[in-house]
Amino acid sequence: MRLDQMVSVLRSKNAGPLVLTFDLVFPDEARFNHVAAAAEVLRAEVARRYGEALERVAVHIYRPALAIKISIPRKVMSGDPGDRDVYGAQQHVPLLGIEL
Repeated sequence: MRLDQMVSVLRSKNAGPLVLTFDLVFPDEARFNHVAAAAEVLRAEVARRYGEALERVAVHIYRPALAIKISIPRKVMSGDPGDRDVYGAQQHVPLLGIEL
């Protein structure tokens, strides 16, 4: 199943000027558990899709909220020349089609 079909929220945002973070919030425990069990596959796919080294992709699982947070370094610091998304709010699109 595709990631965008399993989450109720999938968004990106800055976590400071140098880090981009993705929030995945799930509507039920079954979908959350499915993705949480595949966290290393998800991490590797994020690294591949964003051209990042695997060790620079952090995945944080937070069971009480049925949520997963993924963080990667920004390629360009927020607000620097060449930054096309100052808030990091449009960077989640490559995650939509991930199959898990």
